Amino acid sequence: MSFDPKQHRLVPQQRWFEDFTLGERFPLPSRTMTSGIFAAFQVASGDNHPIHYDAEFCKAHGLPGMLAHGYQVAIQSCAGAGLFPFMVEESLKGFLEQSTRFLHPVICGDTLYPLLTVDELTPQRSTGILGLAIAIHNQQGKLVMDGRQRYLLRKRPAA
Repeated sequence: MSFDPKQHRLVPQQRWFEDFTLGERFPLPSRTMTSGIFAAFQVASGDNHPIHYDAEFCKAHGLPGMLAHGYQVAIQSCAGAGLFPFMVEESLKGFLEQSTRFLHPVICGDTLYPLLTVDELTPQRSTGILGLAIAIHNQQGKLVMDGRQRYLLRKRPAA
């Protein structure tokens, strides 16, 4: 029995620009914002503001707990956390842009539920732009962040 690395895929087949449909959804894994995640983000970002890392500071300022940094929340929408990048391994030409709006505070201990939904399909000559709407809800069902991502994908090659 021979092994073919091209057959070792997380998703059964490659998708091209024209294989996507408006409204198609890509849920990403949920994640609880633990003190460990807060500490790891502090190291990675260099942000040392006490609103993110000092529970007593937050309590003294009337906050219910340490607040997650905005980028700490935004990275939960990383398409790489789900199956999308495995679907477009051969068709992805580039990540074009991301925008975010922070709508509700995220507190240490909150669990976030990210979802990406296809909201744009703009065909071009040999490529197309795929837009993904971002929605991140917390465990109470509150929308804490929304935004968009846009990707440049190749169209299916001619047979």
